[in-house]
Amino acid sequence: MNLATRDVTARIGGSPEQALTAWEIASVVASALIAEWVVLSIGDGAQWLIAFPLISAFAFIIYSQLTRGESWRDLGCRVDNFGAAMRLLLPPMLAATIFCLAVGWFNESVNFSRWRGGQTILGMPALGFLWGLLQQFILQAFINRRAQMIWGAGWKSVLSVAFVFAALHLPNPLLTLATFTGGAVWAAVYQRTPNLFALGLSHSIMTWVLISNIPPAALHGLRVGFKYFG
Repeated sequence: MNLATRDVTARIGGSPEQALTAWEIASVVASALIAEWVVLSIGDGAQWLIAFPLISAFAFIIYSQLTRGESWRDLGCRVDNFGAAMRLLLPPMLAATIFCLAVGWFNESVNFSRWRGGQTILGMPALGFLWGLLQQFILQAFINRRAQMIWGAGWKSVLSVAFVFAALHLPNPLLTLATFTGGAVWAAVYQRTPNLFALGLSHSIMTWVLISNIPPAALHGLRVGFKYFG
C-alpha cells in the first residue's frame, strides 16, 4: 500500500464507516441517475430541473470532502505529477486511438470536426476539457477515493469506479463499454498518480477521438437514460 492509499484508508476505522462511505457513493450515483432517467425525460420545457439533483450532488461531494479534511492536493488538483500521470495515460490512449482510427477508416466515418457542435475551433477543446475535468473530479476525487476507503487500492476499487461510470451511460451499449474501459484506466492511473488535470485532458481527447471516428449511428448521439430511446 502506497502513502497516498494509507492517507485515504487511515481515516476509516471500521465497517460502520465503510457502510457510511458506501451510502455516500450511492447517494451521488442516485442523483445522477435521477437526472438522466427522470428529469431529462420530462420534456424540453422542464429540463432546467436537472440543476437540482446535480447541484445537490455536487454540494454533497464538497461537504463530504471538507468534512474528511481532503485538501485540493489530496484530491489531485496539482501540477507536480502531471507529467508522471500523462506517461501512464499515453500508452492506453495511443492504443485506443489506433483502434478508433481503424474503425473509422473501415467505416469511412473519420471526421475530426464532427465534435465542434457550433463551437469555435478553440472553444470546442476548452469546453471538452472542462467537462472532462468535472467528470473526473466526481469520478476520481470522490467515488474512487471512497471506493478505496471501502476496498483499498487495487482491482476491486478500480472496477467499482468503472462500473459506476459505465452505469451512468446506460442503456447506450457502445458508450457503456467505452466508458467502462476508460473508467478502469483512469481509476487505475489516479490511484497510482492522482492528477485531475491529466485525467481531464485525457478524457476530452479520447471523447474527441471516439466521436470523430466511430459512426454516429453506433454512438446513438451519445444519448443515455430515457433519451436513448427518443
